[in-house]
Amino acid sequence: MNAMSQQAILEIMNLQKEFPLRQWNPFGGKQAVHALERASLALYPGRVTALVGESGSGKSTIARLLARLYDPTGGEIRFHGKPLGKANAATLTTYRRSVQMVFQDPFASLNPVHNVRYHLSRPLRIYGFAKNAEEETEQILALLRRVSLTPAEQFIEKYPHQLSGGQRQRVAIARALAVRPEVILADEPVSMLDVSIRLDILNLLAQLKEEERIAILFITHDLASARYFADETLVLYAGQMVEGGPSEQVIQQAKHPYTQLLLSATPAPERMRLKGQRRTPLEARGEVPSLIQPPTGCRFHTRCPHAMPVCKERFPERTEFGHGHWTSCFLYGAQKHDTTPMGRSRSLSNEIASKE
Repeated sequence: MNAMSQQAILEIMNLQKEFPLRQWNPFGGKQAVHALERASLALYPGRVTALVGESGSGKSTIARLLARLYDPTGGEIRFHGKPLGKANAATLTTYRRSVQMVFQDPFASLNPVHNVRYHLSRPLRIYGFAKNAEEETEQILALLRRVSLTPAEQFIEKYPHQLSGGQRQRVAIARALAVRPEVILADEPVSMLDVSIRLDILNLLAQLKEEERIAILFITHDLASARYFADETLVLYAGQMVEGGPSEQVIQQAKHPYTQLLLSATPAPERMRLKGQRRTPLEARGEVPSLIQPPTGCRFHTRCPHAMPVCKERFPERTEFGHGHWTSCFLYGAQKHDTTPMGRSRSLSNEIASKE
């Protein structure tokens, strides 16, 4: 079924987040970290949406906003089509049961003084899924089998220090599944694991997506993982979403200069040669900007090799390429005719296309 024909379980619309700074400012006035600007996405049953970008781009901020660990500064979060707003305690309890988070570090997400039974029994007790000790044990064993920790009886009494990194992450996933969620927010769930077991964890999440119809937000800086695992990929730079669409299209036919920069930094022999000649990788200028005083317009313009004066004046509208693939860049669409490049011809989009 086409995702667009279903109702999104969870979506954000023009979400903004600022973190006020409490440090002394000699020039007066209040300062804040502008972590997120006008971000929008939708999560559908049985689909994986990947969020990619450099460290500090705002990926984890989005996950924590969706988990309601942070409150948004602006914009809207919708759950089953209804604005969440300032929900009361009962509504938030229901919401948090439906939206679970798997953290990046499996060594920090489990309490070292408690065993596996304790970690999995707490959500069962809090949300009333187990009526007695016997039901609790049965459900814990079933959860362990569900995440392929078998024989389950050998794992139920173990402590975190007795488990490998991959086994700890499976326990963390089992804990999220204990409350029968509709959405899992996976914040770089494999980045701290050995390469040999990353695929096992991704395959486990893919199986849960298919069998349970769970919507997954997969946060990663690894484009190869996004291409392998996610149905849709969204690219985030300095708090702004710059490109999105089906994973295969975004990665094979990247449009935005920042997406192309990410791809050029990814080892991939098939992209390094074009008609027998080595391709010159896209080079960015400067450093990632400060989000205390972020650049105006498109925040990538300070580093973009194709920057034009209009790029710092306003953020570009979306240009659609079909099949859900889009980008926000002045190099494409009708808006490119209204720009005057800095010392370059107007056919920059053709130049980019010739390098693909």
